Amino acid sequence: MNIKSLLQTGVEKGASDLHLLVGIPPVLRIDGDLAYIEGEKSVTTKEMETMVFSLLDAVQKERFLKDKELDLGYTNNGSRFRVNIHFEKGNIGLVARVIDEQISTLDEVGMPKIIYNLLDLKQGLILLTGPTGCGKSTSLAAMVDYINTNRFCNIITFEDPIEYLFKSKKSIIMQRQLGSDMTSFAEGLKHALRQDPNVVMVGEMRDLETIATTITLAETGHLVLATLHTYSAAQTVDRIIDIFPPHQQNQVRMQLSMTLAGVISQRLLPKIGGGRVATREIMINNSAIGNLIRENKIAQLKTVIETSSKIGMTSLDQDIQRLYKEKQIDKEVAQAQMENPETLDKIRL
Repeated sequence: MNIKSLLQTGVEKGASDLHLLVGIPPVLRIDGDLAYIEGEKSVTTKEMETMVFSLLDAVQKERFLKDKELDLGYTNNGSRFRVNIHFEKGNIGLVARVIDEQISTLDEVGMPKIIYNLLDLKQGLILLTGPTGCGKSTSLAAMVDYINTNRFCNIITFEDPIEYLFKSKKSIIMQRQLGSDMTSFAEGLKHALRQDPNVVMVGEMRDLETIATTITLAETGHLVLATLHTYSAAQTVDRIIDIFPPHQQNQVRMQLSMTLAGVISQRLLPKIGGGRVATREIMINNSAIGNLIRENKIAQLKTVIETSSKIGMTSLDQDIQRLYKEKQIDKEVAQAQMENPETLDKIRL
């Protein structure tokens, strides 16, 4: 069993992920569904160790055996992968995410035009959120590439690991990877101000220190793009505020109300005819949104989003209804994702 050939099989079959676990055959995720690779036998402990260690240099192997977890970027036959190696039941396991070689455009990922306006801002915080596997990395790369194509500025990315490889176009781009280029996201972000950035991309806001530093960067005249594993705009605001100690939360609400430019909450749904399509809730910070954040009336954000379509906001239910009307998704898929699925019964196609 050869790891390089398995990775290549994933690429050829259009998979998003390759899963390797001891005791079962290799598994691919294609269009959101899992399937065994035909003709492959169950992976043995020895095969797993051989395959995984063939990907690592001496330093990476030592770190993995010490920390029991390791994320890395890997290139095979021209294709790039984000690889997570871990232990389960004492055995090594691996999950490899296939990274598209070509960076998609905002139009190709179906990003609404209002997001183009956000990316033209000189400062502020733009958050891209959603569950694992919802296409955040692809959309974030498209957003960075839009800036790279249209503005002459200094872009710094902080990633774990580096996924898409950007080439400087109109902008200059510095990509920094956790472990090899910095000791932590928080430490890297602290020193970012000395690197004269215009735009900062944070692969994931994981902890209090990273979130605090990210907000400060947005406050001090930079455009910051970042991701969170949250399901909606309201949950995103709650998550950021709740991670701070109670005595700091009023201050954070004030900071967030002024620095937050917008929240894009994304999911991927099965598309009629195959493939997947993105659905998004979009919240744009205006005076009404800012007031609700300052006054801690987070539950009311949804109402403002639903009634502000004229300025580009949309709730998840509204966007799912749009996809259903355009016959991109079927009724069962739509209703399974909606907060109020009964509203779909009133729509005539």
